[in-house]
Amino acid sequence: MTEAQDVLKNIQRKPGLQIWTISKMKMVPVPEQAHGNFFEGDCYIILNVSNSTSQSTDIHYWIGNTSSQDEQGAAAIYVTQLDKYLGGSPVQYREVQGCESAKFKSYFKNGLIYKKGGAGSGFTHVETNTFNIQRLLHVKGTKHVTAREVEVSWSSFNLGDIFLLDLGKAIIQWNGPQSNRQEKLKAVLLAQDIRDRERGGRAQIGVIEGGQEEASPELMKLMISVLGQRTGHLKESIPDDKPDQNQTSIIKLYHVSDASGQLLVQEVATSPLTQDLLSSSDCYILDQGGSSVMVWKGKAASDEERSSALSRAVGFIKAKNYPSNTKVEVMSEGGESAMFKHLFKSWKEKGQTQGLGRTHSVGKIAKVDQVKFDVMELHAQPKLAAQERMVDDASGHIQVWRIENLELKEVNPSTFGQFYGGDCYLVLYTYNRANKQQYILYMWQGRHATQDEVTACAYQAVNLDNKYNGAPTQVRVVMGKEPRHFLAIFKGRLIIFEGGTGRPGVVNPDPGARLFQVRGTHEMNTKATEVPGRASSLNTNDVFLLKTHQNVFLWYGKGCSGDEREMGKAVADLLSEQDKQIVMEGQEPAAFWVALGGKAPYATDKRLEKEVAPHEPRLFECSNQTGRFLMTEVADFTQDDLDEDDVMLLDTWEEIFLWIGNSANQYETQESYNSAVEYLKTHPAGRDPGTPITTVKQGHEPPTFTGWFNAWDAHKWSGGLSYEEMKSKLGDISQITVNLNNTSLNKKTGGGGGSYSAPGGPGNIKSHNQRMSSSISNAYVDQSLSRAKPSGMLHSEQLVKTPNQLPQGLDPEKREEYLTDAEFENLFGCTRNNFQRLPKWRQNDLKKKAGLF
Repeated sequence: MTEAQDVLKNIQRKPGLQIWTISKMKMVPVPEQAHGNFFEGDCYIILNVSNSTSQSTDIHYWIGNTSSQDEQGAAAIYVTQLDKYLGGSPVQYREVQGCESAKFKSYFKNGLIYKKGGAGSGFTHVETNTFNIQRLLHVKGTKHVTAREVEVSWSSFNLGDIFLLDLGKAIIQWNGPQSNRQEKLKAVLLAQDIRDRERGGRAQIGVIEGGQEEASPELMKLMISVLGQRTGHLKESIPDDKPDQNQTSIIKLYHVSDASGQLLVQEVATSPLTQDLLSSSDCYILDQGGSSVMVWKGKAASDEERSSALSRAVGFIKAKNYPSNTKVEVMSEGGESAMFKHLFKSWKEKGQTQGLGRTHSVGKIAKVDQVKFDVMELHAQPKLAAQERMVDDASGHIQVWRIENLELKEVNPSTFGQFYGGDCYLVLYTYNRANKQQYILYMWQGRHATQDEVTACAYQAVNLDNKYNGAPTQVRVVMGKEPRHFLAIFKGRLIIFEGGTGRPGVVNPDPGARLFQVRGTHEMNTKATEVPGRASSLNTNDVFLLKTHQNVFLWYGKGCSGDEREMGKAVADLLSEQDKQIVMEGQEPAAFWVALGGKAPYATDKRLEKEVAPHEPRLFECSNQTGRFLMTEVADFTQDDLDEDDVMLLDTWEEIFLWIGNSANQYETQESYNSAVEYLKTHPAGRDPGTPITTVKQGHEPPTFTGWFNAWDAHKWSGGLSYEEMKSKLGDISQITVNLNNTSLNKKTGGGGGSYSAPGGPGNIKSHNQRMSSSISNAYVDQSLSRAKPSGMLHSEQLVKTPNQLPQGLDPEKREEYLTDAEFENLFGCTRNNFQRLPKWRQNDLKKKAGLF
């Protein structure tokens, strides 16, 4: 494969997407304007390098439904060679048409188009600006859109989906009467994408609402001239495919070895998995209940083991009788995908640096250098705010209520910070950001509270939330799992009693000796937790407070720092005004052991300097738009993926956020909370069911949420175009019919024959334009377009091109400046001055929609 080496030599690891198709067993580049178009008879190789500082690299190979075994084999070999050429660090994915991974679909935000035929089938692959096209696209999906070429006939239509009749100069969108607003919006975006990238902006789009066809007589006339008169009823809607199960509880790890001269695959472990099961000298297969198969290549594994990893995975799928479209991921040690790490109970990166100080939970053997929290750093780096789960410096206003007789009873500020395991509390924290009041509502649930009280707590939280017009961010706090910010707002005064109640007038049973474990180095991260009053509860790394009827002992473990001792003293003063007797570990008086019921072994290991590893966050869409509730993962997410019609679940490992869109329905909102609880319960890594679940409303997002998104725009929600606005901007529909009257529309060319043309193939095949120009009527070819004016103003058609096709000296970033005022207003719907006043993202959005970006 020396030719392969030549192709590989020219490949650069540059940020963005590069795509090749396999043509006559060679890798041929696909031009940028054809990205997102895939021929069903071909195989493709996709290289994506992220824009982040790490420049993480992913290689996908895509298998068309009708591609040949030879092409599939060639693609797999090229992928292995490309991986080797790039140093073995990329993650490799095998993608099968119709079952692509969320990550793959995320590269094509406007959708994937499946085209009939392929490079070897006599179908012509062409470049842009060809208009003698006639095809029907069946559009499915709301988050990730796919459009498949179907027979140009009424028999292809159904009532639930959306169809695009693409006639080159005109694209007619027919919306099934049962399709929803989100699907319609996505289809319009896809139609615009075809217009802008494939037709250089020179096509018009018209929309027909399938339930009100009589409202668009001209467009219907045009559809009938192509499809003939409709006879009989249209088919019922086809239910959307079930999304992949984002997690399955049965995960198995297999060890792959060829040490004995023949390949052996042995089961090593089932979930929850730990990282120490992976040895650098071997390869492993992780089977996620048959929904996906992942291969991990150790750094010291043999070359043969490493290079055959992909074929091993495919062999494993066959041996297990899994469907041939089962997803496959291949990765090297040190370059694991986020999804892979999420399947392990704990994951530590090599040379991982210590973050800001973390608090410790009881029984965890973890000691981290505690660093004073600097609130200025937090504003400078939104991601830090998110990772540290701090919205501000905790100097806001606090109100606390206890649930008493299922009602809210305000708590006296003198006892703020004291929480009893037999109670439930609501804590409302108010702070200012950008001169606007923000709210966090914490629901603290005691371990021994009754079910009625827990229910009343949730009910009262809704009442309080309504009182503040839905602005508060709601955080469920399970006793003992208090988040960082919750500790900070009580300024070192947080004391958690195991049982009992803080209600006035109620006498709690006398427990005799009480033991409290104090953790923290300053008032922002300290809490005292009651633990069983036995010697086995002690830990050499901490400060403990032992309170009996006669004495108060302050016990200092050998592993605690001076700061921890100081905080221990402060908490002891809160718990008791008596004089404290300081006890050093190893020098305890007899009375101390008597109060604890005698000496017993306890944790004396010095803590390891390790920290919870930062897992990559994951975003899921929670929706019942298809008629049943589904959770679908969104890969490589941005703020644009937050859908106003839905609830989104963001999993940051230490916390789960539920983001409620303004138009999400009641059922989704309720169901998503239950799903979040279920998601934690069934997570293959054996997640902690007490992980905080935080509810965030659209437009009221705290920095702990927004910090997980790159370049969050606080003004975005006021500017996005709705489907109705988008539709109204498509222009005068009658114009389309005039343009098309010159053409012979009844020639059926879609679905077969050599005259069919569309982009998506290799870029080195001659442009079909040269061969077709005589058959395209003069109405289609504007000769002036090929002669760009050297100076002065230009027509919008001359500006809607890829940057390398623009006239020399023209700045592709500022194309709008070359338009006349009249054309500018026509294109953007506002004057230049008003356009300049818009935020940058909004300007870019309008430019994208006009094809000038």
